[in-house]
Amino acid sequence: MSSANEQFFAGVIEGFYGKPWTEAERFALFDWMAGWGLNTYLYAPKDDLKHRALWREAYSPTEEDALRKIVARCAGHKIRFIYSLSPGLDMRYQDAADIQRVKDRFEQMRSLGCQNFAVLFDDIPTAPTASVASEQARVANALTRDSESLLFCPTVYCGRMAGKDYLLALGRELAPEIHIFWTGPEIISREITVAHIQELQETLRRKPLIWDNLHANDYDARRFYCGPYSGRPTELRGEVTGFLVNPNCEFPLNFVPLRTFAQFVHDKGTWDARKAYLAAMREWFPRFATIGEALTIEDLVLFGDCYYLPHGEGPEAETLLRGTFGKEAKRLRNSCTRISDLRDRNLFYALSRRAWELREELDLLIGYYEQLGAGTSRYHSGSHLPRIFRGGMVARLQRLLKQHEDGSFTHE
Repeated sequence: MSSANEQFFAGVIEGFYGKPWTEAERFALFDWMAGWGLNTYLYAPKDDLKHRALWREAYSPTEEDALRKIVARCAGHKIRFIYSLSPGLDMRYQDAADIQRVKDRFEQMRSLGCQNFAVLFDDIPTAPTASVASEQARVANALTRDSESLLFCPTVYCGRMAGKDYLLALGRELAPEIHIFWTGPEIISREITVAHIQELQETLRRKPLIWDNLHANDYDARRFYCGPYSGRPTELRGEVTGFLVNPNCEFPLNFVPLRTFAQFVHDKGTWDARKAYLAAMREWFPRFATIGEALTIEDLVLFGDCYYLPHGEGPEAETLLRGTFGKEAKRLRNSCTRISDLRDRNLFYALSRRAWELREELDLLIGYYEQLGAGTSRYHSGSHLPRIFRGGMVARLQRLLKQHEDGSFTHE
């Protein structure tokens, strides 16, 4: 194994469903990473057709030029570029021609300067049996030659997924130098404990590599997450071969998630996620310069707390929810309005739909509570009309079932 392979992985996965990042966004990412001590970028955008759906097709000369620039920019920033391929939707594991097609793609990327690769078998319709694990392991083992490192995403990649026999076979048959991705107890894990990972090590016969979806938002376009990297003890760093985070689809919204993640990776004391969040928000705050009335850092923290983490809002948002939607709610509503005046238009475009929706709901609640204070329990809003407000097919479908705290559903 090379020394590069032994280096702890700490970086970013472009691994979401949706529009891939632009070249300018990727270059900005590499600047962040170099400045913050992150060393790995994994190219895995699910909706790059030739990454997944059309994985057998070679890149065109124009596509090669674009990828060559990314590889070179990573090298210039001393960032390990890892190219991944997701052939599992329709790969014939025992077909030598299909295995050769994967090798051909990797060879094409080697010609562009890439030396590190990943093969991903996540989110595919194949049943995760022991025999499937054996076939996938055989494919991956055949790809290890001439690669500085090879990463592997299994079909069973979190604790919730059934497939213990699959994982046991994978741990037994996959070459020991291959890194195996794991997202934790869940696809989007609130916490990943040392005990959970130590138990997994026994099954996989190696330390896993964390693919962290804590800030991923491709499953819910209404939300984004700008809360801190949290729910992972610093002791976990000694139990894994690294952490790679798969963040928000909208690149401009990832400053605080990635800034706090980088601090977590290098932290030598007691990790305080909230303290790191507030510090990162102060760093991000200059991007919120407006052409009109200025936002304050307090405004930004309250807004950010409304889009904190998947499993809960930040403390200031929770306090607002327990109130009667008075002064603080009006301040938040006005902040949402002022976001339209951001000078950074890319940041505004990434935030605009969420800020608009939040403002509409706050307008409704502020009006309702003001009317309630006047002694009326039923409130009519001229701006929130049936079918127009909270309308559409998805919203109607959502109202058909009620989800309970235990995860179960009942018909309303």
